[in-house]
Amino acid sequence: MTPADLSRAVLSAVRSAVDGGELAVAVPERVVVERPGPGGAGEWASNVALRLAREAGRPPREVAEVLRNRLVAAPGVAGVEVTGPGFLNVTLAGDSVGALVDRIAAEGEAYGSGDALREAAPVAVPDGTELRARIVAEAAGRLVRAQGGSVRGGGAAPVPARPGLGSEAVLGDDGLRWALLHPAPHDLPHGAEVLEQRARNPLFRVRYAYARSRGLVAGGAALGIVPGSGPVTGEAARVLTGLLGEQPAVLVAAARKGAPDRLARQLVTLADAFFDFHDSCDVLPRGGEKPGAAHRARLALAEAAGTVLAGGLSLLGISAPDHL
Repeated sequence: MTPADLSRAVLSAVRSAVDGGELAVAVPERVVVERPGPGGAGEWASNVALRLAREAGRPPREVAEVLRNRLVAAPGVAGVEVTGPGFLNVTLAGDSVGALVDRIAAEGEAYGSGDALREAAPVAVPDGTELRARIVAEAAGRLVRAQGGSVRGGGAAPVPARPGLGSEAVLGDDGLRWALLHPAPHDLPHGAEVLEQRARNPLFRVRYAYARSRGLVAGGAALGIVPGSGPVTGEAARVLTGLLGEQPAVLVAAARKGAPDRLARQLVTLADAFFDFHDSCDVLPRGGEKPGAAHRARLALAEAAGTVLAGGLSLLGISAPDHL
């Protein structure tokens, strides 16, 4: 079960409780699940009970208990615990990491694309002639169309393949796009720092994380290790898996808002989580260590991270080289 699947399961529990007369509320359009905060439990959490409590005229924990009793019976859910003022904390059944890795492997760089905006109104994107507006509009249009939606504004007209103009051309096509897309709309574009091949350059970190994942897969192949889904332990792996699971929701949110900067910043967070995972364990065996199931599972998770990074960069119109 992915976070998107769990979100639908929580929404179904709300709808079931309303239909059964246990809750008198309007069923929300969507429910967000995220990693538990301090004091939480399980793998995923939702604050939907706190959101519905006022309308229901009941304490949040009572609302949460109503939803817990229905959600715990959902396929793929191993357990549900109510914590704090009324958070639903969910533990998934089976090998949720392996299922996610398998899904990413099957969908490739298209992971996270879908039809979430197929019935939605066209998304407004920048319509100016200024270069930043055009590049943002192009990337936003690509995000929207990947979710089955349509745009109104400049996203309908692609930017030339080589948009660099004047002194901006020194950044190169990829550097220029990142310099204009990564900052929030109210922030100034980046400068020549996007050319630095060092960790303080977020574009370098994202692309190097992808290149490192490809290097691990190649190294594994040289040792006869084929990536294979399976349980991966450790906090760094949990964080990385959570971010990979969130990617479809991130793409939908960025598309709804016509905001490629959200995706760019998420890719930086994902790259940093990949390096934390990489540094926390031996993805490949060291010395005379024999390859085992743990190495295959770690390698599969690393490969999945690289696939998601490459897919995100592609949506931004930025290349993902195998070597830097």
